[in-house]
Amino acid sequence: MKLCRFQLRIVPAHKVGFITQPEIMYGAVAGDAVQEISGDILGQWSVTNRSWALTDIKLLPPVSPTKIVCVGRNYADHAAEFNSVPPKEPLIFLKPPTSVLAPGDPIVLPPSSKRVDFEGELAFVISRTCSYLADDEDVRPYIAGYMCLNDVTARDLQASDKQWTRAKSFDTFCPMGPLLETEFDPAASHIETLVNGIRKQFSPLSAMVFPVDVILRWVSRVMTLLPGDVIATGTPSGVGPILSGDVVEVAIAGIGTLQNPVVARSTSSS
Repeated sequence: MKLCRFQLRIVPAHKVGFITQPEIMYGAVAGDAVQEISGDILGQWSVTNRSWALTDIKLLPPVSPTKIVCVGRNYADHAAEFNSVPPKEPLIFLKPPTSVLAPGDPIVLPPSSKRVDFEGELAFVISRTCSYLADDEDVRPYIAGYMCLNDVTARDLQASDKQWTRAKSFDTFCPMGPLLETEFDPAASHIETLVNGIRKQFSPLSAMVFPVDVILRWVSRVMTLLPGDVIATGTPSGVGPILSGDVVEVAIAGIGTLQNPVVARSTSSS
């Protein structure tokens, strides 16, 4: 099932004349329609009888995480393109919640960087609090679903800083979505990233060095994971720069396509 978090693009008739923020809602997507959900998609919920066309809604990031945990060098070909080797255990770093970006919203290039790269990734969302999962524990009850993610990176700052926090943390540097797919088998799917319609990355998800279950157990032994937290599983080879005016798409078969335009931030507004 495909779930989403959204706001209406149109103002309901009974709210005309009021100054109000559009209500944030959850929905189940079927074809070109969204059926509203009552309750919490990370807990108990049910489908209501209210529905909207996809064209009438604005998709938001599927969840609002307390943290985004990312895995580095999780594809051998990506490690090789940076003259490195895959790590012996998952290599993790964090992106802040303030970097999260909705589908369709612009990635903003910071003036302090001369090269910003796309990194298309599969991400999954935590459904329940977990810590110190055992080696033989079934991880499926802890995963609410899967989505696309773009781990946007200021590559020049990453190289100059010798660590990754600043390069990964700018506002808008974590587009995610467009939907949360609850029934998904990473071993049977693939990922691709396109810039202006041209394919830049392609890989079966089975090429990950550390699969989802290994990553989740390993991260749970480092930090407590909370409902709504996001884990990004790494990017394959083919990463490259994006420029103002570009459109980036991260597509995963069985989930959908996350699309974001790219714009430059003027130095006067930085």
